[in-house]
Amino acid sequence: MLLASLGFAGMGALVKLGSEHHFSAAELVFYRSLLSLLMVYALIVWRKQSLRTQYVRAHVQRSLAGTAALMTSFYTLSRLPLATASTLQYTSALFLALLTVVVYRKRPPLPVLLAIGLGFLGVVSLLKPTFSSQNLSAALVGLLSGLLAALAYVNVKTLGKLGEPGWRVVFYFTLTATLAAGGLMLFDHFHTIDARGALILLGLGATGTLGQTALTHAYRQGKTLVVASLSYATVLLSALLGWCIWGNGLDLWSGLGMLLVVGSGVLSVLGSRED
Repeated sequence: MLLASLGFAGMGALVKLGSEHHFSAAELVFYRSLLSLLMVYALIVWRKQSLRTQYVRAHVQRSLAGTAALMTSFYTLSRLPLATASTLQYTSALFLALLTVVVYRKRPPLPVLLAIGLGFLGVVSLLKPTFSSQNLSAALVGLLSGLLAALAYVNVKTLGKLGEPGWRVVFYFTLTATLAAGGLMLFDHFHTIDARGALILLGLGATGTLGQTALTHAYRQGKTLVVASLSYATVLLSALLGWCIWGNGLDLWSGLGMLLVVGSGVLSVLGSRED
């Protein structure tokens, strides 16, 4: 999950750079998904693995939820500062705690719930949000992306319990996202790709593939709420990238937020007893 966080933080920064360069959110989702799809498919062919599955419905549910989460996530990243957008998206752990109770009908251990709460306080401290009417819609879309991501993670866990390999899950997700974003682009317009744009898109595909593959493995093999708590590291890394690239400074509250994020991850590992 920490490796996935590194990939997603880099992807978020590249999404912002791409939107500043002139690409729309639909274009960024399309190119990110298409490049990831090609990379995963090449690996599948090289390893002579099969895409045949007995769990079509489960893959459809995961792919649709993941695609919707990706689209709303990219829209938020293109409209809000990097740390702000990442914070809103990673409310997914809070939604995941609720979904875990509903889906698995089990109460999470108190230390894990406390860890998630501390993690959320940490990202809020990093953010210190003051939303205006101009970015309220983008903020609401960011919260929606958190809910959709939580739904996708529950489906990933379900596929893991069914024995589906991570690469197959990623393939069908990226295929769905590519087709959906390509369909949206029919109602928009295409921008030409220059040398800088090509580098951004290639980096987007590489970091997205890294993050998605590592995340899928984490949720298939790891403890769901522990992995969710560790996912807050993306916000920490995004804040650092925001400082390095756009000069967004970190004050005392931001430092406190980072400590809470790291502490929540440690507490979740020590306190979880989930199978």
